Amino acid sequence: MTSSELWDRETAERYDAEEAETTSAAVLEATVGFLAELAGDGPALEFAVGTGRVGVPLRERGVPVTGIELSEHMAAVLRRKVDEGTLPVVIGDMATTVVPGEFSLVYLVYNTISNLLTQDEQVECFRNAARHLRPGGRFVVELGVPPLRFLPPGQVAVPFDVSERHLGFDTVDPVEQLLVSHHFTRDGDDGRYRRGASRHRYAWPAELDLMARIAGLELERRVGDWDGSPFTQDSPQHISVWRKSA
Repeated sequence: MTSSELWDRETAERYDAEEAETTSAAVLEATVGFLAELAGDGPALEFAVGTGRVGVPLRERGVPVTGIELSEHMAAVLRRKVDEGTLPVVIGDMATTVVPGEFSLVYLVYNTISNLLTQDEQVECFRNAARHLRPGGRFVVELGVPPLRFLPPGQVAVPFDVSERHLGFDTVDPVEQLLVSHHFTRDGDDGRYRRGASRHRYAWPAELDLMARIAGLELERRVGDWDGSPFTQDSPQHISVWRKSA
């Protein structure tokens, strides 16, 4: 078992509803198109496939997808959408779990590599991706840029969402490179809010490039979003593509 926090049944059951803004066809079109182009005529492997937010529409695009998922509860929600023959899922962690076959694409989206709370485990995640890739295959990671630029001296929290139904902010420990995302979500219409928090280990793009090099992968490109927009000093996230030598 890795250091990733295990999502329980209650969290899994409400995940799709709470992430509705990121699961619409319009939002996912660029993501799925980006990944489908990289997969080409080969199969894809999704680390932390979750409820199939990306894996299911990518499969519908015609790309064979296999998933690795730590939480049996998240995988159970996915299974209501597609059967095992359509999108196989292996229960296990993304740093060490091995599935049969070689893949033209391994991908890890929505900041999920940060669920691994140590540098060693993140390195092993890169090694595991390389282990599954065929020569010339790609590993794709979507990850936010640490919000340290928004932390003036003495401030420990950075808000990332202030809306009617949700308040979200991050607290940062720059010594341990750990970030805790705090969520206060309106639960119903009676004014009550549900509190939740999740821990993450953030990493800079340059650190990920070194992890990739350790795993035998080379940076092919880095963009600011799934639409291919440039990655700049003001980008809040990056989509990075590393390639296994042919």
